[in-house]
Amino acid sequence: MSPSSPPPSPSRQPSPPSRPYHHGDLRAALLKSAERTLREKGVGALSLRELARDIGVSHAAPGRHFKDKRALLDALALDGYERLNRALAGATEQPGLTFEGRLAALARAYLGFAVENPELLELMFARKHHPDSSAQLVSAVDESLGSITRLIADAQERGEIVQGDPERITTIAAASLHGLAALIASCALDPDEALTGLDEHVHLLLHGLKPR
Repeated sequence: MSPSSPPPSPSRQPSPPSRPYHHGDLRAALLKSAERTLREKGVGALSLRELARDIGVSHAAPGRHFKDKRALLDALALDGYERLNRALAGATEQPGLTFEGRLAALARAYLGFAVENPELLELMFARKHHPDSSAQLVSAVDESLGSITRLIADAQERGEIVQGDPERITTIAAASLHGLAALIASCALDPDEALTGLDEHVHLLLHGLKPR
């Protein structure tokens, strides 16, 4: 090296890779992580910052989809209702069933969802009664009850059940099914036992206890 040559510049270290904004569908990843946290630790453990850390994105990234924890809870509840509504719709679309068979299929779909997702179902019911629930969530709640109301009204038109306010009958049927779900959630009733005896439960709901 000649005396006039400039000193060699220090080698530049490569810049650390920037943390990715997201991988694939960030919103779906956040909801999946949030539901896992809800199931394992409860609603109190949910935090947008912790979810970001869990899926490997910057702590600010979840703000692109959820402005705060309340928005995250609404989104979780909405996702739950949309999944439940798909299950209920699929149950009532089975061809060749009597009214009792259709109601039993719908009950089985609801109870199956409740058994698989007790923490999510509890959140769904909590958020649907919250005064700041979104219009989209309210619509999804109405749709879940509407699946039973439509089934009741259709059976009335066919002369399969007594006349009366279909919404009132829906309340009775929904209360009976949710009662089973609550008993399972509180460990007062075994899930397999409840599902095995569901047809008889629906039969008693329809025909009552009066001797015939």
